[in-house]
Amino acid sequence: MPRRGRLIPFPRRDAASPGGALVEVHRCDQAEAVVVRSLLDSEGIPALLRSRLTHVVHPFTVGAQGEATVLVPESEAPRARRLLLRVVSRRKAR
Repeated sequence: MPRRGRLIPFPRRDAASPGGALVEVHRCDQAEAVVVRSLLDSEGIPALLRSRLTHVVHPFTVGAQGEATVLVPESEAPRARRLLLRVVSRRKAR
């Protein structure tokens, strides 16, 4: 039987790929996570948000249930942590 179409292989992540693994740099509620991700993106640090809650099904959260994790590539983690520390220290100085 002849092939119907071309197979497209699923992309693989090589260990040598830029960025490597993702690491956690901050945990907070969903609203703060969006702000933190925007801050990191504005500095050229790619960020990803991860949450265990499906907001479509559960539009509200209680306590740590709605916690979000901000992830960045391992190579960018030290820079992201320094940036977040600088922002937090400015907020405390006010």
